[in-house]
Amino acid sequence: MAVELNHTIVAAHDKMASARFLADLLGLEVAPEYGPFVPVQMPNGVTLDYMDTAESISPQHYAFLVSEDDFDAILARVCEADLTYWADPHHHHPGEINHNDGGRGAYFDDPNGHNLEILTRPYGSGED
Repeated sequence: MAVELNHTIVAAHDKMASARFLADLLGLEVAPEYGPFVPVQMPNGVTLDYMDTAESISPQHYAFLVSEDDFDAILARVCEADLTYWADPHHHHPGEINHNDGGRGAYFDDPNGHNLEILTRPYGSGED
C-alpha cells in the first residue's frame, strides 16, 4: 500500500496573509479558498491548508526540501523581506545557514510563529 501525505491544516490569525507569505517566499501560488481553508500546494501535491483561528497558536515546524537554485532564490526573498533567519531550529545562530549533510539549510518564522525551514539535502543523506 502506498501512503502519501495529502494535506495538513496550518493555524493562522489571518489565513490569506499567511498563505500569501509562504507562497511568496517559496515562489508558489495561493490556490482559491476551499471551504474555510486557503491552500498552498507544493510541487509534490501536498497542500498546506491555512485556517483562521482566534485562539492562541502553538508554533509548528514545516520543512521544505528545495534545490540549490531555489534555496538561493528563497533566501534572497527572506532577506528582501528583512526577515531574520537562523542556521538552527533553536535560533541560536542568526544570519547564518547550516551545511548539514553536505547541503544548506536555514530557518525563519512565519507571522504566526511557525518555524519554517528550507534545506537542500534530506537529513541523513550525506556527510556533515
